Amino acid sequence: MNKRQTKDLLYAQVARIGKAVCSPKRLELIELLCQGEMTVERLAAEAEISVKLASAHLKELRMAHLVETRKVGKYVYYRLTDASVADFWVAIRTLAEARLLELRAALANLATHADELQPMSREALLRQARKGEVVVLDVRPEAEYAAGHLPYARSLPLSELQQRLAELPRDKPVVAYCRGPFCLMAKEAVELLSQQGYAATRLEDGVAEWRAHGLPVVTGS
Repeated sequence: MNKRQTKDLLYAQVARIGKAVCSPKRLELIELLCQGEMTVERLAAEAEISVKLASAHLKELRMAHLVETRKVGKYVYYRLTDASVADFWVAIRTLAEARLLELRAALANLATHADELQPMSREALLRQARKGEVVVLDVRPEAEYAAGHLPYARSLPLSELQQRLAELPRDKPVVAYCRGPFCLMAKEAVELLSQQGYAATRLEDGVAEWRAHGLPVVTGS
């Protein structure tokens, strides 16, 4: 094999990653798996596609060694091969946001109120949460919280928020987060909390973004 053939082979192997993530739905599946392992059925439901199509997308991601599986009875669970895949998702999304005006405009539309987004730094939020000066709310499903969550965050799934408002103190600001900037659960939580008189803001970070910036993530309930 000559030098040209060797270089072509090297670039072709790297291009396998690009080919594997060239689908919007595959990117969404990666983001979902950043929250923890899930069955094909759960992934299909969250991405609003058929199980057959989800399986086909996951097969492509598996061939590129971005995801792996384990089988429990009749169920197949998928997970990211390691944290570097989550870091890759955060990096490519951040690059897209920096380069694409259309993406920035779409993200801006998610914040309907000027004070909806949490303006403080991640480190400042961590300090305030440690001191109990702010309530950090994880509004994802409980299983995702158990797989990994921000330090000092409490689990209060969006589906249960209305019924469990009494658990939240009214004399402290609330910062809600979910799966990252593209996730709408935290936005809905902030709208609900604001309507009920809470001082609520949304943190754009999900667990993947938080970890990618070198901050700690806690596992378990």
